[in-house]
Amino acid sequence: MLSFVMLVVGFALLVWGADKFVEGASALARKMGVSPLLVGLTIVAFGTSMPELAVSVTAALQGANEIAVGNVVGSNVFNLLVVAGLSAVICPLVMDKMLLRRDWPLSILAAVLLFAAILPDQTIARWEGAVLLVIFAVILTRQIRSALHDRDQLASAATEAEAEEAAAPMSTMMIWVNIVLGLACIVIGGQLAVNGATGIARMFGLSETLIGLTIVALGTSLPELVTSIVAARKGQNEIAMGNVIGSNLFNILLILGVSSVITPIPVQATSIIDCLFLIAISVIFYIPARKGKLGRLPGALMVASYVAYTVYLIMR
Repeated sequence: MLSFVMLVVGFALLVWGADKFVEGASALARKMGVSPLLVGLTIVAFGTSMPELAVSVTAALQGANEIAVGNVVGSNVFNLLVVAGLSAVICPLVMDKMLLRRDWPLSILAAVLLFAAILPDQTIARWEGAVLLVIFAVILTRQIRSALHDRDQLASAATEAEAEEAAAPMSTMMIWVNIVLGLACIVIGGQLAVNGATGIARMFGLSETLIGLTIVALGTSLPELVTSIVAARKGQNEIAMGNVIGSNLFNILLILGVSSVITPIPVQATSIIDCLFLIAISVIFYIPARKGKLGRLPGALMVASYVAYTVYLIMR
């Protein structure tokens, strides 16, 4: 009974927290005069990647980060196929030109760099982790500079709705209350949902391996999933897709970079196949997105691809 209560409370916190988080993040973008895409790529992406960061760094400090690459690659596959795909099914996503021209290709490049790092010796060495961190710092700096450079252009292109909202703006304190409180509810709700679902799965006699491949893997990506769906429903497409692409960049460049600098990461042979799959789907679904819109059909194909991938994982 407790497991069911935890599952319900967890999902309730996730949905409420994501609503507040997106509301605060979009208000912050308006307050700073920058694109919501930047907020999605940075604050929202970092916030929703906190569970993976905490788990990976803790594992690295304990010298037990053998599955770190598998977890990150699995999370990135989920982000792209399910988070972006399901968001597009619910509400077709209009693609930001900067995201298509710069950020999505960078996420493909990050996956290629990861593949290049693990292929020769199935290990991410400390120096390779340091390179990933340097690349992450360069990308983040360029994103912030580009956003600040475009401030005036964004201000002149403000819509009438934004002008009306500016008449009664959210205070800076309330913006951060929404962001911090929303993020806290997302993290706590995600953990409760995972614990509840795991307890229910054990009640029905599912194996620990199957639970790990499905429920636990889904749990670490629940923040991205709920946040992007809520953002898409609110019409905040830039935050929805910025969260997906930004989280994928954070996962590879920051999380694996920090973890491997602490302790070199040995990589399982199967993770090489998963990394190739991540590169393939990143390129394949970039093609329809380049038309400027990710519609319901590509979104449905993305979700179906993840179902097929999950079946493959279970059989493997």
